Amino acid sequence: MKAIIPVAGLGSRMRPHTHTQPKVLLQVAGKAMLDHIIDDLVAAGVDGVTLVTGYLGDRIEEHVRKQYSHLTLNFVRQDQMLGLGHAIALCKKIHENDDRLLIILGDTIVKADFAKMFSLGESALAVKAVDDPRRFGTVENRKGTNEIIGLIEKAENPPTNLAIVGVYLVNDPKLLFAGLDHIMNNNIRTKNEYQLTDALAYMLAKNHRMLSFEITEWLDCGKPETLLETNRRLLDLNKADNSEELRRQFPKAVIIPPVHIGRNCRLENSVVGPYVSTMDNVTIIDSIVKDSTIGQKSALKRVNLHNSMIGEETQVEAVSGALNVGDHSTVNVAE
Repeated sequence: MKAIIPVAGLGSRMRPHTHTQPKVLLQVAGKAMLDHIIDDLVAAGVDGVTLVTGYLGDRIEEHVRKQYSHLTLNFVRQDQMLGLGHAIALCKKIHENDDRLLIILGDTIVKADFAKMFSLGESALAVKAVDDPRRFGTVENRKGTNEIIGLIEKAENPPTNLAIVGVYLVNDPKLLFAGLDHIMNNNIRTKNEYQLTDALAYMLAKNHRMLSFEITEWLDCGKPETLLETNRRLLDLNKADNSEELRRQFPKAVIIPPVHIGRNCRLENSVVGPYVSTMDNVTIIDSIVKDSTIGQKSALKRVNLHNSMIGEETQVEAVSGALNVGDHSTVNVAE
């Protein structure tokens, strides 16, 4: 099974962090959000990935080649942000003749039984019931079944509340790319972009059978507050009782799980947790930190932080409250 992951977005809602990092490489629960996605796909049997890159794409390529050298990797550049359909169309030469193809968005983390989805034997879209379906593309199923008969992109009055969550399993890639050619050749746009849902609707019109596949965990990483929510949820899902190990490793600190502490960290005279994830080589001294993510090689001294995102190689001293600061910064509030 091969997968396409579009990761070309600017991530403007995640600034200042995305001034220096691609959004998909921002860490959540101890690793890049992109790594959460790829690791789940590999566990389900995916052995090849094509990434559609744009802004800071060289950083993404370097990271993925280092982390996933055992996979078949392709990188395609999307220089114009013309929509998800356009991003997938750029992969036609690579994937048009595949037997099956998975498309998964790179800026949300979906926890699903991918192996079960793959075993359906049909094309399938992952969906989740939501309170306000007007904000999303939605599916309409044949009554009493999970067979999709309609796709609606952000309608004012959608017929169902089943939102498309950004995971698309396609059993006929050749037909998908024919649909993408159709919408682009005829300049069929929704909100001035070429939408993947319009190409999928083309497939339905050609009597291609497609199923909905309901999932329970759809975790957003698009804004600082939602990334921190996702950090909490993933730490809960991955929670292991390693409190005794942490006590031995950091005898001069109080660790309140769930947390993820990276390698070669120094925690002294501090209370860390719950819901803190640090990358490697982080220092926390004389501090209280909870509900926060901390990038590698950062140092916190005499702080009392909550609901905070701290970038890489950042120095923070004598600060209380919630803080959102990017890489290579210094924040020091004199007492």
